Amino acid sequence: MHVTSVVGARPQFIKLAAVAAALDRAGITHSIIHTGQHYDTNMSDVFFDELAIPVADVNLDVGSGSHAVQTGAMLPGLEDHFQRLSPDWVLTYGDTNSTIAAALAAVKIHLPTAHLEAGLRSFNRRMPEEHNRVLTDHASDLLLAPSDVAVENLGHEGLAERTVHVGDVMVDIALLVQRALDPDAPALPDGVDGVDGYVLATIHRAETTDEPERLAATLAALQAMPVPVVLPAHPRLRARAAEHGLALERDSLHVVDPLPYRAMVAAVTGARAVVTDSGGLQKEAFVLGTPCTTVRTETEWTETVDLGWNVLVRTTAELVDLPAIVLRRPPPPTDDAPYGRGDAADRVAEVLASGP
Repeated sequence: MHVTSVVGARPQFIKLAAVAAALDRAGITHSIIHTGQHYDTNMSDVFFDELAIPVADVNLDVGSGSHAVQTGAMLPGLEDHFQRLSPDWVLTYGDTNSTIAAALAAVKIHLPTAHLEAGLRSFNRRMPEEHNRVLTDHASDLLLAPSDVAVENLGHEGLAERTVHVGDVMVDIALLVQRALDPDAPALPDGVDGVDGYVLATIHRAETTDEPERLAATLAALQAMPVPVVLPAHPRLRARAAEHGLALERDSLHVVDPLPYRAMVAAVTGARAVVTDSGGLQKEAFVLGTPCTTVRTETEWTETVDLGWNVLVRTTAELVDLPAIVLRRPPPPTDDAPYGRGDAADRVAEVLASGP
């Protein structure tokens, strides 16, 4: 049995860490293709190093570009390497341009394709990620769903027969890293005083950064927080803030470089709250026990909202109330585990080992 994983972006590297270890435990041959979609050291190499992910067998080095340019640049290299490797499964992850490119290249040459994190839906067709995940699900032969809601979504689209509920491999890594944290080690980067608590924020999605009014209102709300706000700044955020003439480092807002994964888990665990427009961080905050506020019109992780651990701030006008929303009373503890309890990667390996 030979599985080829295709990854290219930060969240995929973290999921790959859990899957690579599980495939190794199961005795499954595993090769890795890195598309190069994320190529900044802080967004790529650092995760391979700290999470002990095997070095990629191939790096396509596609770099940045428009959706069409980036996706198109991946296809020839992926097809060539798939033909050379001839895996039993091509495994795609999440919802990036690397995901849809890998699925297209694989199915066109009749290689069995499995999609990890299948069935997530925002139902927002303006999101490029929504198209990537829907198209990948419908092209793939095996759909590895992270939750009951994802399974239901796939059933509604006529894909139940291809679907297996495995849980979320990101939970595996988040819980493993959290258990290994040094309780005496500082959670915050040097120079940030969080004696009275702090908020961790991430802002990177195009719907936020590319709209000057929305980005300005988001930054102003974070800067007005009564406690320090730590903002690991995505390259897109830095570029768009400079383009729009907006200051990042002001008042309560402390900007740092993107954090390695262990440092990010420590920062989320120690924070009073998380503010984000990311998808995965909403779920990680829930798993790690930190209340989250999501500055988006919708979420794929609806269970976090239903259980009271996540609140959506949908409109720009609502951002004026962001400090009060973020520092709301924490929800009651919950034993619910809608994304699994840390064994999803082993379940993935088990399902793949059963063959196409």
